Amino acid sequence: MLALALTLSACQSLSPSPSSEGSSSGMGNVPRLPEILERGELRVAVSGDLPPLNMESKSGELIGLEIDIVTALAHAMGLEVKLVQTPFPKLLSTLLDGDVDLVISGMTMTPERNARVAFVGPYFISGTSVLTKDDDIASEQEPANLDVEGRKFAALAGSTSATFVTEVLPQTTLVETEDYDAAVQMVINGEVDGLVADFQICILSTWRHPDAGLMAIRTPFTVEPLGIALPPDAPLLMNLVSNYLNTLEDTGLLAQLKAKWLSDGSWLSELP
Repeated sequence: MLALALTLSACQSLSPSPSSEGSSSGMGNVPRLPEILERGELRVAVSGDLPPLNMESKSGELIGLEIDIVTALAHAMGLEVKLVQTPFPKLLSTLLDGDVDLVISGMTMTPERNARVAFVGPYFISGTSVLTKDDDIASEQEPANLDVEGRKFAALAGSTSATFVTEVLPQTTLVETEDYDAAVQMVINGEVDGLVADFQICILSTWRHPDAGLMAIRTPFTVEPLGIALPPDAPLLMNLVSNYLNTLEDTGLLAQLKAKWLSDGSWLSELP
């Protein structure tokens, strides 16, 4: 159903002129849409540790909302999808080096990132929250009140959450981690006072560890639109992905995928 809806919406978009994408402007081997179509494969970078957006199942398969979105987009284009698991801090450099065609991995569309790459979206609106075992922190509604000297907050390296800690909570200590599992474990072990992360990460961590005494701030401090990152000088690829993502939303299929992954934690049994 999804492939049919998307294919019908853009059936004339699949035969661009190879010369119309322009030059790479020193950005590495930037993938061009004609090359991608000829290859028959869409290479997509994900971090693989951002439930429910992307994560590894017990069998080692990558699953999640973003995996479903990009798989649907690729299949509608008549392509196979190749998922390239990449640490979050290296996602954009992997894209700019031409090793992948796009990135979809809980990435907020910030002006600083948009100065380096193009974005399509948003496909999801997130926001900054805090995972903690401290009642006082969990009940806080003003981020400035969290800025207490001696407190330690973990955040994913290179993320907007890490920037939030350094800019909004300057008196606290930032502990950067390569993945969320390590950060959550630090909260559980009492090594940090909290994890600053996207709201859905905090909520799902309480679901995954029901006996750990974890709590999450329920009202996010920020509004963060998540987008698909693409090479900065591949306009035909950006146009095609944008058209398909719009169709995914207009047909209601994006809402169905969000309900599948965000309405409850029934899929948690698939995780290690």
